[in-house]
Amino acid sequence: MESDTTTVVSSLAELYRTHRLALVRLAVLLLGDQPTAEDVVQEVFTGLHRSGRTDVSLAYLRVSVVNRSRSAIRRTIVNRKRPVPPPYPPDATPSERYELAEEHREVLTALDQLPRRQREVLVLRYYSELTYAEVATTLGIHEGTAKSTAAKGLAKLRTLMGGSR
Repeated sequence: MESDTTTVVSSLAELYRTHRLALVRLAVLLLGDQPTAEDVVQEVFTGLHRSGRTDVSLAYLRVSVVNRSRSAIRRTIVNRKRPVPPPYPPDATPSERYELAEEHREVLTALDQLPRRQREVLVLRYYSELTYAEVATTLGIHEGTAKSTAAKGLAKLRTLMGGSR
């Protein structure tokens, strides 16, 4: 029996090592809070461990993270603060770093003003770099719905950011 437990832990450990960072990034973009995002991802893997499941796909993990993120948002009604700006190019000057940080904050502030579904579609499509088919699978919607929601979300982002992008 011990070998079965070791196999499960080993498989889960491999899933965790392989996909944790991408899943945490996804959750951070949905939640705006890294510690909560890390908790959400940890809850997903803890649930897998409890259930003994190891035969899960990346799509399943994404769906689980999105659903747990939604639950976290429902549980927590607070002013959300977005994460630190993304990594800079290694040769960026201090002024370039400042400009990138400011632009990143503007985008995240605008994203925060979008309806939940538009924000989820845009985060999955452009930050997680999923195809529309993968976005649709993750959110449980049709691919056409994912495309039209993304188009509406991008249009609203342009409006919120003053049409400058």
